[in-house]
Amino acid sequence: MSVRDQIEATLIENFAPTALEVIDDSERHHGHAGWREGGNTHFRVKIASPALDGMNRVAQHRAINAALAKQFDAGLHALAIEVKPSS
Repeated sequence: MSVRDQIEATLIENFAPTALEVIDDSERHHGHAGWREGGNTHFRVKIASPALDGMNRVAQHRAINAALAKQFDAGLHALAIEVKPSS
């Protein structure tokens, strides 16, 4: 399973999103810290989930980062997060 697929599966399992987009931005960061040949290091997540509604932005990001701890331990370097209202 690709890193992108792992991120998507983890977010679906933890947050049951009403909308989810996971984008590999690794090539846009070529030469930056954490970048590796083959990508899978820098991702952008756009998510809407009732589980995140009512949380402030910091709490939303902490929850998502905590859910993806295994991916960060395995080499995910950066995650840009955009949370939208689920309704």
